[in-house]
Amino acid sequence: MRVYQCEDSLEGIFTAIFTAYEEKQNPRDTRISLSEELFLFAEHVSVTPHREKTFKVMNTLKKQFGKEDYLMLCLALSSSHEKKAQAVYQTVAAGLKARCARGHLFDNLADDWVNLAFCLARGANNENQHLRGFLRFQELENGVLFARIGPKNNLLTFLMLHFADRMPLENFMIYDEARGLFGIHPAKKQWYLVREDVEILGFNGTEDWGLSKKEREYQELFRTFCHKIAVEGRENRKLQQNMLPLRFQEYMVEFQ
Repeated sequence: MRVYQCEDSLEGIFTAIFTAYEEKQNPRDTRISLSEELFLFAEHVSVTPHREKTFKVMNTLKKQFGKEDYLMLCLALSSSHEKKAQAVYQTVAAGLKARCARGHLFDNLADDWVNLAFCLARGANNENQHLRGFLRFQELENGVLFARIGPKNNLLTFLMLHFADRMPLENFMIYDEARGLFGIHPAKKQWYLVREDVEILGFNGTEDWGLSKKEREYQELFRTFCHKIAVEGRENRKLQQNMLPLRFQEYMVEFQ
């Protein structure tokens, strides 16, 4: 068995998949691992992310399986599951072998790896859809819109794509405090991610930048509105938590 060890990123995993195919490895005897764990009687190969190889894999997946299934694979890779890389690799290998038509990559849910990749993608997509509605921007003193999140899955890329499309004229930032990752969108320009020392941005991880006067006023009005429309006799905390989990409430203005 040959084990390709790579970093936990889309670039790292796609480079490992490219290398496995480039070396004509049999998927049944190949594993893609995100850890440095050693497997008995296996040959271990360290894989370094490669930009061109990553784009080749991306283009092949889109062309072969369509953009929808490609997005599902990316969502699966945003999961924190330790076997996500192997699940995606085996799903791609099965799809290429069966020459799956576009939109049918995940049809064979009887396959354990395909099923796992599908479940990881579905879970990540559900959280992504929730965050689109639950994320709260706050206007800072300098006019920049700022939001904090702490998702289970690494979804900042998907959120930046969504909000950049809807707010192209705004300067905004989204901070994933679970991973120390910033998504930054300058008005009318391309967005980018920053995973450097956040002190460069003047943010220490525990205190936000000062809010604008208008923002503080609107937050108070919004909290007052939410409390006033609540009917005390119809309060149902259990139902509220089912519709709006506690892990999202921590980042929402109306619950602060």
